[in-house]
Amino acid sequence: MHEYTSTARVWGLTCPGFPEEVSRARRWTRDILRGSPLADDAELIVSELSANAILHTASGGAGSFHLALAVSPKVVALSVTDEGGTGTAPKVELPSMDAVHGRGLGMVSVTAHRVVVHGSHSGYTVTAELFTDPQPGGHPC
Repeated sequence: MHEYTSTARVWGLTCPGFPEEVSRARRWTRDILRGSPLADDAELIVSELSANAILHTASGGAGSFHLALAVSPKVVALSVTDEGGTGTAPKVELPSMDAVHGRGLGMVSVTAHRVVVHGSHSGYTVTAELFTDPQPGGHPC
């Protein structure tokens, strides 16, 4: 194989900012990762990140959000990009026991091997990576 040839495959999907699009995002992820041992975790992560985009940013309602899914032999990377409109970046919170919101990104950070947030008030991308070999000393790329 040539040194510049990638074995990664990448898919993208843009969804309107309606709540029913979260199930579409889950189904899309599940279909792409059919047969992968990471499919269930990936579906959970996409569901949470898509719901966050709709509920907490300008992506909800008249907006949209974009999903990207990259699959290589070593890692599955899931990214959700929103339309921003918030004054703060997505972050893991430690809510009180009786809090109704604030646990989702924490759940994503526990499920994924790595979570990275990029962007600004005009739009954030949250990327969660699931390593196929999470053994100590194993390298994802």
